[in-house]
Amino acid sequence: MNVPGTGVAGAGAGSTGAGVRGTGAGATEAGAGPTGADVAGAGVEPTGAGVTGAGAGPRRAGRLRRLRAGGRDRGSAAVEYLGFLPLLLLVALAGVQLGLAAYAAQQAGTAARAAARTGAQSERSAGAAQAGKAAVSDWVGKRADIGVAGCPGSTVTATVTVSIPSVFPGIGDFGPVHKSATMPCDDSD
Repeated sequence: MNVPGTGVAGAGAGSTGAGVRGTGAGATEAGAGPTGADVAGAGVEPTGAGVTGAGAGPRRAGRLRRLRAGGRDRGSAAVEYLGFLPLLLLVALAGVQLGLAAYAAQQAGTAARAAARTGAQSERSAGAAQAGKAAVSDWVGKRADIGVAGCPGSTVTATVTVSIPSVFPGIGDFGPVHKSATMPCDDSD
């Protein structure tokens, strides 16, 4: 069976794409396979490289095929990444904001415990708020509002309110966090 206009005998089940492989089932019919003249005339590589034009080798054929297939898609991954970048930045900022809120809450708890512990000691109760601010980092201490109440009595309670700063532009504070701690008063009186 001859394929009209190609000079290649037997384009059967072994043909792939635009070219015909010289090996494989159905590539030949009744022992007639593509010869050197048939291959060169049709532009078909016997190695399966496909239609390449007269005299083109397999390396050039692969390069031409890549240029034709992917020439218009060049750089599309970078453009898609740039389109996705604002969403990635928003998720990253949300993660940082969540970590900042957790850190402020942990520091507020530390300040409340330190203030309550100091307020429970009768000789140091006047400096309880200062002890609470000294127990935390500077930026939390500047944002903290500490109230201590209790002694004389059985317990002292320290309440700390810290405003959480925002990492998002245009938003002042993310809101306050409140923590309190209660300690028994010192019985040394």
